[in-house]
Amino acid sequence: VMGEGSGMLILEDYEFAKARGARIYCEITGYGFSSDAHHVTSPSSEGPTRAMKMTLKDSGLAPEEIDYVNAHGTSTPVGDLNEIRAIKMALGEKAAQQLSISSTKSMTGHLLGAAAAIEAIFSIKALHHNFIPPTINIENLDPECDLDVTPNTGKSKEMRVAMSNAFGFGGTNASIIFQKID
Repeated sequence: VMGEGSGMLILEDYEFAKARGARIYCEITGYGFSSDAHHVTSPSSEGPTRAMKMTLKDSGLAPEEIDYVNAHGTSTPVGDLNEIRAIKMALGEKAAQQLSISSTKSMTGHLLGAAAAIEAIFSIKALHHNFIPPTINIENLDPECDLDVTPNTGKSKEMRVAMSNAFGFGGTNASIIFQKID
């Protein structure tokens, strides 16, 4: 389902933001991207795995420290299962089983060029409010999708770290990690 929207994030040096009394929601602690050119519309798990591993390495965090993943989650059988596999490969099975995942795209529709910005905002607000947004309209969950995808109802959860994924046609993959400021 297509959606329409736009979003804007203001990135600012911590000291400048602090000096002007800005509300600081979080910090970007890592990002990563890959381009695998696997197939225009049939994704591979390798590119997203690589992007998430790069993001984790850049952040200096351990996989177990990720509390929430805002999945790219377009609600396609091939894409969603590939992303679940990629999360398991990037973070490891144990860490993947402990985190919460949702696809906010299930509520907004696919916003195309605005998707990554809006989903980053959802991730930041999820951290700020300690609330995992739901993946709505799940009726028949694939048995291979055995992680906590927060089906149909959001939930409160204390968290410090969120990862947001944005994957595109042709194998462009990006991930970013947001962390609460102490």
